[in-house]
Amino acid sequence: MKTSTLLKRFLPYYRKYTGIMVMDLFCAALTTVCELVLPLILRYITDVGMRDLSALTMRTIVNIGLLYFALRIVDGVASYYMAYTGHVMGASIETDMREDAFAHLQKLSDNYFNNTKVGQIMSRITSDLFDVTEFAHHCPEEFFIAFLKAAVSFVILARMNLLLTGILFALIPVMAVSCTYFNLQVRKAFKRQRNHIGELNARIEDSLLGNKVVRAFANEDVELRKFSEDNHEFLKIKRQTYKYMASFQNTIRIFDGLMYVVVIVAGGVFMIKGLIAPADLVAYTLYVTTLLATIRRIIEFAEQFQRGMTGIERFTELMDASVDIFDEEGAVPLKNVEGAITFRHVSFEYPDDKTPVLADIDLTIRPGEKVALVGPSGGGKTTLCNLIPRFYDPTQGEILIDGQNIRMVTLESLRANVGVVQQDVYLFSGSVYDNIAYGRPGAAREEVIEAAKLAGAHAFIEELKDGYDTYVGERGVKLSGGQKQRISIARVFLKAPKVLLLDEATAALDNESEHLVSESLDKLAAGRTTLTIAHRLTTIHGADRILVLSGNRIVEEGNHETLMKKKGIYYQLYNM
Repeated sequence: MKTSTLLKRFLPYYRKYTGIMVMDLFCAALTTVCELVLPLILRYITDVGMRDLSALTMRTIVNIGLLYFALRIVDGVASYYMAYTGHVMGASIETDMREDAFAHLQKLSDNYFNNTKVGQIMSRITSDLFDVTEFAHHCPEEFFIAFLKAAVSFVILARMNLLLTGILFALIPVMAVSCTYFNLQVRKAFKRQRNHIGELNARIEDSLLGNKVVRAFANEDVELRKFSEDNHEFLKIKRQTYKYMASFQNTIRIFDGLMYVVVIVAGGVFMIKGLIAPADLVAYTLYVTTLLATIRRIIEFAEQFQRGMTGIERFTELMDASVDIFDEEGAVPLKNVEGAITFRHVSFEYPDDKTPVLADIDLTIRPGEKVALVGPSGGGKTTLCNLIPRFYDPTQGEILIDGQNIRMVTLESLRANVGVVQQDVYLFSGSVYDNIAYGRPGAAREEVIEAAKLAGAHAFIEELKDGYDTYVGERGVKLSGGQKQRISIARVFLKAPKVLLLDEATAALDNESEHLVSESLDKLAAGRTTLTIAHRLTTIHGADRILVLSGNRIVEEGNHETLMKKKGIYYQLYNM
Protein backbone atom coordinates (compact mmCIF):
# COMPACT_ATOMS: atom_id res chain seq x y z
CA MET A 1 0.00 0.00 0.00
CA LYS A 2 1.16 3.53 -0.74
CA THR A 3 2.64 5.50 2.17
CA SER A 4 0.20 8.36 1.49
CA THR A 5 -2.76 5.97 1.69
CA LEU A 6 -1.54 4.49 4.97
CA LEU A 7 -0.98 7.94 6.47
CA LYS A 8 -4.53 9.00 5.53
CA ARG A 9 -5.85 5.96 7.38
CA PHE A 10 -3.60 6.64 10.38
CA LEU A 11 -3.93 10.42 10.83
CA PRO A 12 -7.51 10.35 12.26
CA TYR A 13 -6.09 8.65 15.37
CA TYR A 14 -4.38 11.94 16.25
CA ARG A 15 -7.73 13.74 16.51
CA LYS A 16 -8.26 12.91 20.20
CA TYR A 17 -4.76 14.13 21.02
CA THR A 18 -4.61 17.34 18.99
CA GLY A 19 -3.78 19.48 22.05
CA ILE A 20 -0.95 17.18 23.11
CA MET A 21 0.42 17.09 19.55
CA VAL A 22 0.40 20.89 19.23
CA MET A 23 2.18 21.23 22.58
CA ASP A 24 4.66 18.53 21.58
CA LEU A 25 5.53 20.34 18.35
CA PHE A 26 5.83 23.62 20.26
CA CYS A 27 8.31 21.97 22.62
CA ALA A 28 10.13 20.55 19.59
CA ALA A 29 10.41 24.10 18.24
CA LEU A 30 11.84 25.30 21.58
CA THR A 31 14.51 22.58 21.62
CA THR A 32 15.39 23.43 18.01
CA VAL A 33 15.77 27.13 18.82
CA CYS A 34 17.99 26.30 21.79
CA GLU A 35 20.21 24.16 19.57
CA LEU A 36 20.45 26.71 16.76
CA VAL A 37 21.38 29.58 19.11
CA LEU A 38 24.76 28.09 20.10
CA PRO A 39 26.51 28.63 16.71
CA LEU A 40 25.28 32.23 16.69
CA ILE A 41 26.70 32.80 20.19
CA LEU A 42 30.08 31.32 19.19
CA ARG A 43 30.03 33.35 15.98
CA TYR A 44 29.39 36.53 17.97
CA ILE A 45 32.18 35.80 20.48
CA THR A 46 34.66 34.85 17.71
CA ASP A 47 33.80 37.87 15.58
CA VAL A 48 34.08 40.37 18.46
CA GLY A 49 37.26 38.71 19.74
CA MET A 50 38.96 38.91 16.33
CA ARG A 51 37.97 42.52 15.78
CA ASP A 52 38.51 43.91 19.30
CA LEU A 53 39.36 41.47 22.10
CA SER A 54 39.00 44.21 24.73
CA ALA A 55 35.31 44.52 23.85
CA LEU A 56 34.72 41.03 25.31
CA THR A 57 34.23 41.98 28.96
CA MET A 58 33.65 39.50 31.78
CA ARG A 59 30.14 40.84 32.21
CA THR A 60 29.36 40.20 28.53
CA ILE A 61 30.67 36.63 28.73
CA VAL A 62 28.72 35.92 31.97
CA ASN A 63 25.50 37.37 30.53
CA ILE A 64 25.88 35.25 27.39
CA GLY A 65 26.55 32.20 29.60
CA LEU A 66 23.47 32.90 31.74
CA LEU A 67 21.35 33.39 28.63
CA TYR A 68 22.51 30.08 27.21
CA PHE A 69 22.00 28.33 30.58
CA ALA A 70 18.41 29.65 30.69
CA LEU A 71 17.88 28.34 27.19
CA ARG A 72 19.17 24.92 28.29
CA ILE A 73 16.67 24.88 31.18
CA VAL A 74 13.88 25.63 28.68
CA ASP A 75 15.32 22.89 26.47
CA GLY A 76 15.29 20.44 29.39
CA VAL A 77 11.65 21.14 30.31
CA ALA A 78 10.56 20.88 26.66
CA SER A 79 12.52 17.65 26.17
CA TYR A 80 10.93 16.12 29.27
CA TYR A 81 7.45 16.91 27.95
CA MET A 82 8.32 15.38 24.60
CA ALA A 83 9.88 12.26 26.13
CA TYR A 84 7.07 11.62 28.62
CA THR A 85 3.78 13.06 27.36
CA GLY A 86 4.69 12.50 23.73
CA HIS A 87 5.41 8.82 24.33
CA VAL A 88 2.21 8.41 26.36
CA MET A 89 0.31 9.89 23.40
CA GLY A 90 1.96 7.32 21.11
CA ALA A 91 1.06 4.49 23.50
CA SER A 92 -2.53 5.81 23.70
CA ILE A 93 -2.83 5.78 19.91
CA GLU A 94 -1.46 2.21 19.86
CA THR A 95 -4.07 1.27 22.48
CA ASP A 96 -6.87 2.87 20.44
CA MET A 97 -5.78 1.01 17.31
CA ARG A 98 -5.58 -2.31 19.16
CA GLU A 99 -9.08 -1.80 20.57
CA ASP A 100 -10.41 -0.99 17.09
CA ALA A 101 -8.71 -4.09 15.69
CA PHE A 102 -10.14 -6.32 18.43
CA ALA A 103 -13.61 -4.79 18.02
CA HIS A 104 -13.40 -5.43 14.26
CA LEU A 105 -12.40 -9.05 14.89
CA GLN A 106 -15.59 -9.51 16.94
CA LYS A 107 -17.62 -8.57 13.85
CA LEU A 108 -15.92 -10.96 11.42
CA SER A 109 -17.70 -14.15 10.44
CA ASP A 110 -16.55 -17.72 10.95
CA ASN A 111 -15.39 -17.73 7.34
CA TYR A 112 -12.58 -15.28 8.16
CA PHE A 113 -11.33 -17.34 11.09
CA ASN A 114 -11.58 -20.54 9.08
CA ASN A 115 -9.11 -19.11 6.57
CA THR A 116 -6.77 -17.11 8.82
CA LYS A 117 -4.20 -18.48 11.25
CA VAL A 118 -4.63 -17.36 14.84
CA GLY A 119 -0.87 -16.68 15.04
CA GLN A 120 -1.16 -14.16 12.19
CA ILE A 121 -4.11 -12.44 13.88
CA MET A 122 -2.25 -12.29 17.20
CA SER A 123 0.79 -10.80 15.47
CA ARG A 124 -1.31 -8.09 13.82
CA ILE A 125 -2.92 -6.88 17.05
CA THR A 126 0.15 -7.20 19.31
CA SER A 127 3.71 -7.03 17.95
CA ASP A 128 2.75 -5.23 14.72
CA LEU A 129 1.40 -2.33 16.78
CA PHE A 130 4.33 -2.11 19.21
CA ASP A 131 6.30 0.06 16.78
CA VAL A 132 3.31 2.35 16.26
CA THR A 133 3.95 3.92 19.68
CA GLU A 134 7.34 5.24 18.60
CA PHE A 135 6.09 6.06 15.12
CA ALA A 136 3.05 7.99 16.35
CA HIS A 137 5.17 10.11 18.67
CA HIS A 138 8.36 10.60 16.67
CA CYS A 139 7.06 10.82 13.10
CA PRO A 140 5.52 14.33 13.25
CA GLU A 141 8.12 15.44 15.80
CA GLU A 142 11.18 14.34 13.82
CA PHE A 143 9.96 15.70 10.50
CA PHE A 144 8.89 18.98 12.10
CA ILE A 145 12.32 19.42 13.75
CA ALA A 146 14.09 18.45 10.52
CA PHE A 147 12.04 20.96 8.50
CA LEU A 148 12.60 23.69 11.10
CA LYS A 149 16.34 23.09 11.30
CA ALA A 150 16.72 22.87 7.54
CA ALA A 151 14.70 26.05 6.94
CA VAL A 152 16.40 28.12 9.68
CA SER A 153 19.84 26.76 8.79
CA PHE A 154 19.31 27.60 5.11
CA VAL A 155 18.30 31.19 5.93
CA ILE A 156 21.27 31.73 8.29
CA LEU A 157 23.78 29.99 6.02
CA ALA A 158 22.51 31.80 2.94
CA ARG A 159 23.08 35.12 4.69
CA MET A 160 26.67 34.07 5.39
CA ASN A 161 27.39 32.76 1.87
CA LEU A 162 24.65 32.04 -0.65
CA LEU A 163 26.85 30.21 -3.17
CA LEU A 164 28.31 27.76 -0.64
CA THR A 165 24.83 27.17 0.80
CA GLY A 166 23.44 26.50 -2.67
CA ILE A 167 26.15 23.90 -3.34
CA LEU A 168 25.48 22.12 -0.02
CA PHE A 169 21.70 22.06 -0.31
CA ALA A 170 21.94 20.88 -3.93
CA LEU A 171 23.50 17.66 -2.61
CA ILE A 172 20.48 16.87 -0.38
CA PRO A 173 18.02 15.97 -3.22
CA VAL A 174 20.73 13.82 -4.84
CA MET A 175 21.22 12.04 -1.53
CA ALA A 176 17.45 11.55 -1.13
CA VAL A 177 17.11 10.02 -4.62
CA SER A 178 20.10 7.74 -4.01
CA CYS A 179 18.60 6.46 -0.76
CA THR A 180 15.07 5.91 -2.07
CA TYR A 181 15.83 2.46 -3.54
CA PHE A 182 17.31 1.10 -0.32
CA ASN A 183 14.55 2.71 1.71
CA LEU A 184 11.88 0.88 -0.31
CA GLN A 185 13.77 -2.40 0.01
CA VAL A 186 13.92 -1.96 3.79
CA ARG A 187 10.13 -1.42 3.81
CA LYS A 188 9.53 -4.63 1.83
CA ALA A 189 11.92 -6.55 4.08
CA PHE A 190 10.07 -5.38 7.20
CA LYS A 191 6.77 -6.51 5.62
CA ARG A 192 8.27 -9.97 5.00
CA GLN A 193 9.49 -10.02 8.59
CA ARG A 194 6.03 -9.23 9.95
CA ASN A 195 4.38 -11.86 7.77
CA HIS A 196 6.90 -14.50 8.78
CA ILE A 197 6.73 -13.75 12.50
CA GLY A 198 2.99 -14.36 12.17
CA GLU A 199 3.73 -17.75 10.59
CA LEU A 200 6.26 -18.47 13.33
CA ASN A 201 3.66 -17.63 15.99
CA ALA A 202 1.17 -19.91 14.25
CA ARG A 203 3.75 -22.74 14.20
CA ILE A 204 4.48 -22.32 17.92
CA GLU A 205 0.79 -22.15 18.82
CA ASP A 206 0.01 -25.24 16.72
CA SER A 207 2.80 -27.25 18.31
CA LEU A 208 2.06 -26.19 21.90
CA LEU A 209 -1.70 -26.75 21.66
CA GLY A 210 -1.05 -30.15 20.11
CA ASN A 211 1.72 -31.08 22.55
CA LYS A 212 -0.06 -34.24 23.73
CA VAL A 213 -0.32 -35.51 20.16
CA VAL A 214 3.34 -34.64 19.59
CA ARG A 215 4.41 -36.63 22.65
CA ALA A 216 2.02 -39.49 21.91
CA PHE A 217 3.65 -40.02 18.51
CA ALA A 218 7.17 -39.25 19.81
CA ASN A 219 7.44 -36.54 17.14
CA GLU A 220 9.38 -33.97 19.17
CA ASP A 221 12.20 -34.13 16.60
CA VAL A 222 9.73 -33.52 13.78
CA GLU A 223 8.38 -30.41 15.52
CA LEU A 224 11.91 -29.20 16.26
CA ARG A 225 12.87 -29.62 12.61
CA LYS A 226 9.81 -27.72 11.36
CA PHE A 227 10.37 -24.96 13.90
CA SER A 228 14.07 -24.78 13.03
CA GLU A 229 13.24 -24.38 9.33
CA ASP A 230 10.83 -21.53 10.04
CA ASN A 231 13.22 -19.94 12.52
CA HIS A 232 16.16 -19.99 10.10
CA GLU A 233 13.94 -18.65 7.33
CA PHE A 234 13.19 -15.72 9.64
CA LEU A 235 16.93 -15.25 10.16
CA LYS A 236 17.42 -15.22 6.37
CA ILE A 237 14.78 -12.50 6.00
CA LYS A 238 16.38 -10.43 8.79
CA ARG A 239 19.80 -10.85 7.15
CA GLN A 240 18.39 -9.34 3.94
CA THR A 241 16.83 -6.54 5.97
CA TYR A 242 20.15 -5.68 7.63
CA LYS A 243 21.90 -5.80 4.25
CA TYR A 244 19.58 -3.12 2.85
CA MET A 245 19.78 -1.11 6.06
CA ALA A 246 23.58 -1.18 5.96
CA SER A 247 23.58 -0.09 2.30
CA PHE A 248 21.11 2.66 3.15
CA GLN A 249 23.17 3.97 6.06
CA ASN A 250 26.45 3.68 4.12
CA THR A 251 25.02 5.81 1.30
CA ILE A 252 24.15 8.46 3.88
CA ARG A 253 27.65 8.38 5.36
CA ILE A 254 29.19 8.87 1.91
CA PHE A 255 27.07 11.98 1.28
CA ASP A 256 27.74 13.08 4.85
CA GLY A 257 31.49 13.03 4.19
CA LEU A 258 30.98 14.67 0.79
CA MET A 259 29.20 17.65 2.40
CA TYR A 260 32.04 18.12 4.89
CA VAL A 261 34.53 18.02 1.99
CA VAL A 262 32.54 20.79 0.28
CA VAL A 263 32.61 22.91 3.46
CA ILE A 264 36.33 22.39 4.01
CA VAL A 265 37.47 22.91 0.38
CA ALA A 266 34.93 25.46 -0.87
CA GLY A 267 34.79 27.26 2.51
CA GLY A 268 38.58 27.46 2.65
CA VAL A 269 38.78 28.83 -0.92
CA PHE A 270 36.05 31.38 -0.21
CA MET A 271 37.82 32.51 2.99
CA ILE A 272 41.11 32.97 1.09
CA LYS A 273 39.30 35.08 -1.50
CA GLY A 274 37.53 37.10 1.21
CA LEU A 275 34.07 35.81 0.34
CA ILE A 276 33.44 34.57 3.88
CA ALA A 277 34.76 35.78 7.25
CA PRO A 278 36.63 33.34 9.55
CA ALA A 279 33.99 33.73 12.28
CA ASP A 280 31.27 33.03 9.74
CA LEU A 281 33.11 29.90 8.55
CA VAL A 282 33.28 28.63 12.16
CA ALA A 283 29.54 29.23 12.62
CA TYR A 284 28.93 27.83 9.14
CA THR A 285 30.73 24.60 10.05
CA LEU A 286 28.71 24.29 13.28
CA TYR A 287 25.45 24.77 11.41
CA VAL A 288 26.46 22.21 8.81
CA THR A 289 27.27 19.81 11.67
CA THR A 290 23.83 20.47 13.13
CA LEU A 291 22.21 20.01 9.72
CA LEU A 292 24.06 16.74 9.10
CA ALA A 293 23.18 15.52 12.60
CA THR A 294 19.54 16.22 11.74
CA ILE A 295 19.83 14.33 8.47
CA ARG A 296 21.48 11.41 10.30
CA ARG A 297 18.67 11.47 12.87
CA ILE A 298 16.07 11.35 10.10
CA ILE A 299 17.99 8.49 8.50
CA GLU A 300 18.08 6.60 11.79
CA PHE A 301 14.39 7.33 12.17
CA ALA A 302 13.82 5.89 8.68
CA GLU A 303 14.13 2.37 10.11
CA GLN A 304 11.60 3.19 12.81
CA PHE A 305 9.43 4.90 10.19
CA GLN A 306 9.39 1.80 8.01
CA ARG A 307 8.65 -0.43 11.00
CA GLY A 308 5.76 1.84 11.94
CA MET A 309 4.41 1.95 8.38
CA THR A 310 4.62 -1.85 8.16
CA GLY A 311 2.65 -2.14 11.41
CA ILE A 312 0.07 0.33 10.12
CA GLU A 313 -0.18 -1.53 6.81
CA ARG A 314 -0.85 -4.88 8.50
CA PHE A 315 -3.33 -3.18 10.85
CA THR A 316 -5.08 -1.67 7.83
CA GLU A 317 -5.24 -5.06 6.10
CA LEU A 318 -6.96 -6.47 9.18
CA MET A 319 -9.39 -3.56 9.38
CA ASP A 320 -10.18 -3.98 5.67
CA ALA A 321 -11.28 -7.59 6.18
CA SER A 322 -14.93 -7.49 5.14
CA VAL A 323 -17.66 -7.86 7.75
CA ASP A 324 -20.05 -10.38 6.20
CA ILE A 325 -22.51 -10.59 9.10
CA PHE A 326 -23.86 -7.26 10.34
CA ASP A 327 -27.02 -5.47 11.45
CA GLU A 328 -28.99 -4.43 8.39
CA GLU A 329 -30.29 -0.87 8.22
CA GLY A 330 -33.57 -0.74 10.10
CA ALA A 331 -32.87 -3.90 12.14
CA VAL A 332 -34.96 -4.08 15.33
CA PRO A 333 -34.49 -6.03 18.58
CA LEU A 334 -36.06 -9.48 18.74
CA LYS A 335 -38.55 -9.41 21.63
CA ASN A 336 -41.00 -11.78 23.35
CA VAL A 337 -39.56 -14.79 21.54
CA GLU A 338 -41.70 -17.94 21.43
CA GLY A 339 -39.27 -19.99 19.33
CA ALA A 340 -41.03 -20.69 15.99
CA ILE A 341 -38.39 -21.19 13.26
CA THR A 342 -39.06 -21.19 9.51
CA PHE A 343 -36.66 -21.93 6.64
CA ARG A 344 -37.90 -20.70 3.26
CA HIS A 345 -36.03 -22.05 0.21
CA VAL A 346 -32.72 -21.78 2.06
CA SER A 347 -29.54 -22.67 0.17
CA PHE A 348 -25.98 -22.24 1.35
CA GLU A 349 -22.46 -22.61 0.02
CA TYR A 350 -19.20 -21.57 1.68
CA PRO A 351 -17.83 -18.44 -0.01
CA ASP A 352 -14.25 -19.69 -0.31
CA ASP A 353 -14.89 -22.97 -2.13
CA LYS A 354 -18.44 -22.49 -3.53
CA THR A 355 -19.35 -26.07 -2.57
CA PRO A 356 -23.14 -26.44 -2.08
CA VAL A 357 -23.94 -27.52 1.49
CA LEU A 358 -27.71 -26.91 1.64
CA ALA A 359 -30.10 -26.69 -1.28
CA ASP A 360 -33.65 -25.29 -1.21
CA ILE A 361 -34.48 -26.19 2.41
CA ASP A 362 -38.09 -25.62 3.45
CA LEU A 363 -38.71 -26.27 7.12
CA THR A 364 -41.11 -25.11 9.83
CA ILE A 365 -40.42 -25.78 13.53
CA ARG A 366 -43.13 -25.05 16.08
CA PRO A 367 -42.39 -23.23 19.39
CA GLY A 368 -41.08 -25.70 21.96
CA GLU A 369 -40.72 -28.52 19.41
CA LYS A 370 -37.83 -31.00 19.80
CA VAL A 371 -36.27 -31.63 16.39
CA ALA A 372 -33.35 -34.00 15.78
CA LEU A 373 -31.03 -33.76 12.77
CA VAL A 374 -29.35 -36.94 11.57
CA GLY A 375 -27.61 -38.13 8.46
CA PRO A 376 -24.21 -38.90 6.97
CA SER A 377 -21.24 -36.65 7.75
CA GLY A 378 -21.12 -33.64 5.46
CA GLY A 379 -24.87 -33.60 5.00
CA GLY A 380 -25.23 -30.02 6.29
CA LYS A 381 -26.59 -30.63 9.80
CA THR A 382 -24.17 -28.31 11.63
CA THR A 383 -24.39 -25.72 8.86
CA LEU A 384 -28.19 -25.64 9.13
CA CYS A 385 -27.90 -24.94 12.86
CA ASN A 386 -25.17 -22.31 12.33
CA LEU A 387 -27.49 -20.33 10.07
CA ILE A 388 -30.00 -19.72 12.88
CA PRO A 389 -27.75 -17.47 15.06
CA ARG A 390 -26.26 -16.03 11.83
CA PHE A 391 -22.78 -17.45 12.17
CA TYR A 392 -23.26 -17.54 8.40
CA ASP A 393 -25.97 -16.07 6.18
CA PRO A 394 -27.84 -18.18 3.61
CA THR A 395 -26.72 -17.84 0.01
CA GLN A 396 -30.39 -17.86 -0.97
CA GLY A 397 -33.69 -17.86 0.87
CA GLU A 398 -34.57 -16.58 4.32
CA ILE A 399 -34.89 -17.76 7.92
CA LEU A 400 -37.58 -16.44 10.25
CA ILE A 401 -38.05 -16.57 14.01
CA ASP A 402 -41.61 -15.91 15.11
CA GLY A 403 -42.30 -14.62 11.61
CA GLN A 404 -39.43 -12.09 11.63
CA ASN A 405 -36.60 -12.39 9.11
CA ILE A 406 -33.48 -12.84 11.23
CA ARG A 407 -31.60 -10.45 8.94
CA MET A 408 -33.91 -7.69 10.06
CA VAL A 409 -33.35 -8.16 13.79
CA THR A 410 -30.25 -7.06 15.67
CA LEU A 411 -27.50 -9.65 16.02
CA GLU A 412 -27.25 -9.03 19.76
CA SER A 413 -30.93 -9.73 20.40
CA LEU A 414 -30.95 -12.73 18.04
CA ARG A 415 -27.97 -14.43 19.65
CA ALA A 416 -29.24 -13.56 23.14
CA ASN A 417 -32.21 -15.83 22.39
CA VAL A 418 -30.20 -18.72 20.93
CA GLY A 419 -28.18 -21.08 23.13
CA VAL A 420 -25.51 -23.40 21.71
CA VAL A 421 -24.04 -26.53 23.34
CA GLN A 422 -21.31 -28.14 21.24
CA GLN A 423 -19.33 -31.36 21.38
CA ASP A 424 -16.06 -29.43 21.60
CA VAL A 425 -16.60 -27.40 24.77
CA TYR A 426 -14.61 -24.19 25.11
CA LEU A 427 -13.93 -22.94 28.62
CA PHE A 428 -12.09 -19.68 29.14
CA SER A 429 -9.01 -19.47 31.32
CA GLY A 430 -10.36 -18.53 34.75
CA SER A 431 -12.54 -20.00 37.46
CA VAL A 432 -15.55 -22.31 37.23
CA TYR A 433 -17.72 -19.40 38.41
CA ASP A 434 -16.38 -17.09 35.69
CA ASN A 435 -17.17 -19.64 32.99
CA ILE A 436 -20.76 -20.17 34.11
CA ALA A 437 -21.35 -16.43 34.67
CA TYR A 438 -20.21 -15.85 31.07
CA GLY A 439 -23.72 -16.95 30.07
CA ARG A 440 -25.15 -13.76 31.54
CA PRO A 441 -22.55 -11.22 32.71
CA GLY A 442 -23.70 -9.45 35.85
CA ALA A 443 -25.82 -12.33 37.13
CA ALA A 444 -25.99 -12.74 40.93
CA ARG A 445 -23.93 -15.51 42.51
CA GLU A 446 -27.13 -17.26 43.62
CA GLU A 447 -28.29 -17.37 39.99
CA VAL A 448 -24.98 -18.87 38.88
CA ILE A 449 -25.21 -21.58 41.55
CA GLU A 450 -28.84 -22.31 40.63
CA ALA A 451 -27.81 -22.71 36.96
CA ALA A 452 -25.10 -25.17 38.03
CA LYS A 453 -27.65 -27.17 40.04
CA LEU A 454 -30.00 -27.34 37.06
CA ALA A 455 -27.11 -28.58 34.92
CA GLY A 456 -26.21 -31.26 37.47
CA ALA A 457 -22.85 -29.61 38.02
CA HIS A 458 -23.19 -28.23 41.55
CA ALA A 459 -22.20 -31.46 43.35
CA PHE A 460 -18.88 -32.00 41.57
CA ILE A 461 -18.06 -28.27 41.66
CA GLU A 462 -18.42 -28.27 45.45
CA GLU A 463 -15.94 -31.16 45.62
CA LEU A 464 -13.28 -29.25 43.66
CA LYS A 465 -10.36 -27.77 45.59
CA ASP A 466 -11.69 -24.21 45.63
CA GLY A 467 -15.30 -24.92 44.69
CA TYR A 468 -16.68 -22.35 42.28
CA ASP A 469 -13.40 -20.41 42.48
CA THR A 470 -11.35 -23.36 41.18
CA TYR A 471 -9.07 -22.43 38.27
CA VAL A 472 -10.03 -24.57 35.25
CA GLY A 473 -6.77 -24.12 33.33
CA GLU A 474 -6.39 -23.07 29.71
CA ARG A 475 -9.40 -24.36 27.75
CA GLY A 476 -10.53 -26.20 30.89
CA VAL A 477 -7.71 -28.80 30.81
CA LYS A 478 -8.03 -29.47 34.56
CA LEU A 479 -11.57 -30.83 34.19
CA SER A 480 -12.91 -34.02 32.61
CA GLY A 481 -14.98 -33.97 29.43
CA GLY A 482 -18.22 -34.57 31.31
CA GLN A 483 -17.45 -31.84 33.85
CA LYS A 484 -16.65 -29.31 31.12
CA GLN A 485 -19.83 -30.20 29.27
CA ARG A 486 -22.02 -29.73 32.35
CA ILE A 487 -20.39 -26.34 33.05
CA SER A 488 -21.16 -25.32 29.46
CA ILE A 489 -24.77 -26.45 29.97
CA ALA A 490 -24.95 -24.41 33.19
CA ARG A 491 -23.74 -21.44 31.18
CA VAL A 492 -26.66 -21.87 28.77
CA PHE A 493 -29.11 -22.39 31.67
CA LEU A 494 -28.01 -19.00 33.01
CA LYS A 495 -28.49 -17.44 29.59
CA ALA A 496 -32.03 -18.91 29.40
CA PRO A 497 -32.50 -18.76 25.60
CA LYS A 498 -35.76 -19.66 23.86
CA VAL A 499 -33.99 -21.58 21.06
CA LEU A 500 -31.48 -24.31 21.85
CA LEU A 501 -28.94 -25.87 19.45
CA LEU A 502 -27.27 -29.11 20.61
CA ASP A 503 -24.42 -30.09 18.31
CA GLU A 504 -23.46 -33.68 19.25
CA ALA A 505 -23.18 -32.52 22.85
CA THR A 506 -22.63 -36.04 24.23
CA ALA A 507 -20.73 -37.66 21.36
CA ALA A 508 -17.29 -37.53 23.02
CA LEU A 509 -18.37 -38.71 26.49
CA ASP A 510 -18.23 -42.09 28.21
CA ASN A 511 -21.51 -43.86 29.05
CA GLU A 512 -21.75 -42.57 32.63
CA SER A 513 -20.96 -38.97 31.66
CA GLU A 514 -23.32 -39.23 28.69
CA HIS A 515 -26.14 -40.31 30.98
CA LEU A 516 -25.53 -37.41 33.40
CA VAL A 517 -25.16 -34.84 30.63
CA SER A 518 -28.25 -36.17 28.82
CA GLU A 519 -30.31 -35.63 31.97
CA SER A 520 -29.02 -32.06 32.16
CA LEU A 521 -29.83 -31.49 28.49
CA ASP A 522 -33.35 -32.81 28.95
CA LYS A 523 -33.91 -30.27 31.72
CA LEU A 524 -32.38 -27.54 29.57
CA ALA A 525 -34.56 -28.39 26.56
CA ALA A 526 -37.80 -28.30 28.54
CA GLY A 527 -40.03 -25.53 27.18
CA ARG A 528 -37.50 -24.53 24.53
CA THR A 529 -37.41 -25.00 20.77
CA THR A 530 -34.56 -27.49 20.43
CA LEU A 531 -32.52 -28.70 17.45
CA THR A 532 -30.32 -31.67 18.27
CA ILE A 533 -27.57 -33.01 16.00
CA ALA A 534 -26.83 -36.61 16.88
CA HIS A 535 -24.83 -39.53 15.52
CA ARG A 536 -25.85 -41.79 18.39
CA LEU A 537 -29.41 -42.34 17.25
CA THR A 538 -30.41 -44.00 20.52
CA THR A 539 -30.25 -40.54 22.16
CA ILE A 540 -33.05 -39.02 20.06
CA HIS A 541 -35.93 -41.51 20.50
CA GLY A 542 -37.88 -38.87 22.38
CA ALA A 543 -37.61 -36.21 19.64
CA ASP A 544 -40.93 -34.85 18.36
CA ARG A 545 -39.55 -34.97 14.85
CA ILE A 546 -36.43 -36.36 13.17
CA LEU A 547 -35.03 -34.84 9.98
CA VAL A 548 -32.64 -36.88 7.84
CA LEU A 549 -30.24 -34.72 5.80
CA SER A 550 -28.40 -36.21 2.84
CA GLY A 551 -27.22 -34.75 -0.45
CA ASN A 552 -27.73 -31.20 0.85
CA ARG A 553 -31.47 -31.76 1.38
CA ILE A 554 -34.00 -33.09 3.88
CA VAL A 555 -34.76 -36.53 2.48
CA GLU A 556 -36.79 -38.05 5.33
CA GLU A 557 -38.95 -36.62 8.09
CA GLY A 558 -40.97 -38.08 10.95
CA ASN A 559 -40.68 -39.56 14.44
CA HIS A 560 -38.57 -42.63 15.25
CA GLU A 561 -41.33 -45.20 14.72
CA THR A 562 -42.45 -43.69 11.41
CA LEU A 563 -38.93 -43.57 9.98
CA MET A 564 -38.15 -47.13 11.09
CA LYS A 565 -41.23 -48.35 9.23
CA LYS A 566 -40.09 -46.58 6.03
CA LYS A 567 -36.86 -48.61 6.08
CA GLY A 568 -35.00 -45.79 4.36
CA ILE A 569 -31.77 -43.97 5.23
CA TYR A 570 -32.70 -43.53 8.90
CA TYR A 571 -33.48 -47.24 9.19
CA GLN A 572 -30.07 -48.09 7.71
CA LEU A 573 -28.23 -45.63 9.97
CA TYR A 574 -30.04 -46.90 13.06
CA ASN A 575 -29.25 -50.56 12.32
CA MET A 576 -25.68 -49.65 11.48
